[in-house]
Amino acid sequence: MEFISDCNASPDTIGSARELLSGALGDTDRCNEYLQRHCRHWGLARLALVDRSILRLGVHELLDGRTPPKVVIAESLKLAREFSTAESPRFINGVLDSVAKELATGNGQLATGNDNDND
Repeated sequence: MEFISDCNASPDTIGSARELLSGALGDTDRCNEYLQRHCRHWGLARLALVDRSILRLGVHELLDGRTPPKVVIAESLKLAREFSTAESPRFINGVLDSVAKELATGNGQLATGNDNDND
């Protein structure tokens, strides 16, 4: 949370970031359940800490349902490009898109994920 405090963002943005981070931390077990189903051939322990954290934030936000899945995925990809490896955006895109489709199908809605792979 210290990183959030040190940024030059508006108070509203800082508040939203704190809320998202707190929610994801409190929802870790549920997020991990989704990730274990959708990280094919990768155990969570094998994922880089940064990628695992980005995925948990993304899954939490998808589960929350207030932000459109395409926006959640796009923002997660920005984080991966900024803070992780060159291969991470493609992997994160695939996992979050798969989770979004599961959630959309489970709710009886059309699946809406990030159809364009903007790596």
